[in-house]
Amino acid sequence: MSRVGKYPVTVPSGVTVNIANQELTAKGKLGQIALSLTDEVDVKLEDGKVWVAPRSTTKKSRMMWGTTRALVNNMVKGVSEGFKINLEINGVGYRAAVQGKNLQLQLGYSHDVVYPIPSDVQIACEKPTAITISGANRQRVGQVAAEIRAYRGPEPYKGKGIKYDTETILRKEGKKK
Repeated sequence: MSRVGKYPVTVPSGVTVNIANQELTAKGKLGQIALSLTDEVDVKLEDGKVWVAPRSTTKKSRMMWGTTRALVNNMVKGVSEGFKINLEINGVGYRAAVQGKNLQLQLGYSHDVVYPIPSDVQIACEKPTAITISGANRQRVGQVAAEIRAYRGPEPYKGKGIKYDTETILRKEGKKK
C-alpha cells in the first residue's frame, strides 16, 4: 500500500493548480507544467491542497496513487522553487563554457563536444570545472545532467571525467610491479 499517496500536496502561494478533463496544470513564477492523469486515480483540489486517491483496489491503481502524488509534488515544487543539479569536471585540460545557446565541453577528445542547451533548462558555468543545470521540470533537469555526464563518465583509476557533486567515485588501485 502506498504511504506517499496518503499525504496531500500543499500548494504554496504564487502557484495556481488547475484540474480539467484528466489534465493537471501547475503555473508559477518559473513557468507552467502539465501532467496528463491516468484513469486509475482521482485527483481533487480543495483548500489549497491537492489530494490523490485510487479509484479501485487493483495493484495498478495503488501503484499509480503514489506515483501521481509524487509527480504532482514535483510539479508544484518545480514551478515555485525549481530544481538544480551540479556537475563537477575532473581532469587536466577538461573544462566547460557556455557560448550562446550551446555548452562547449573540452573532455580530452580530439574535438570539442558541443551540447545544445534545451529551451526549458538553464545551464551556467561559474568555474570552468563546474556546471549548474537548473529548471522547473525535475525530469528534464535530471535527463540533461545525465546526457552531459555520459560524454565522459568518471573513471575509477584517476577519477577523470564528469560527475555529480554528490557522487563519490570508488577508486581502484593501479597495476603493481
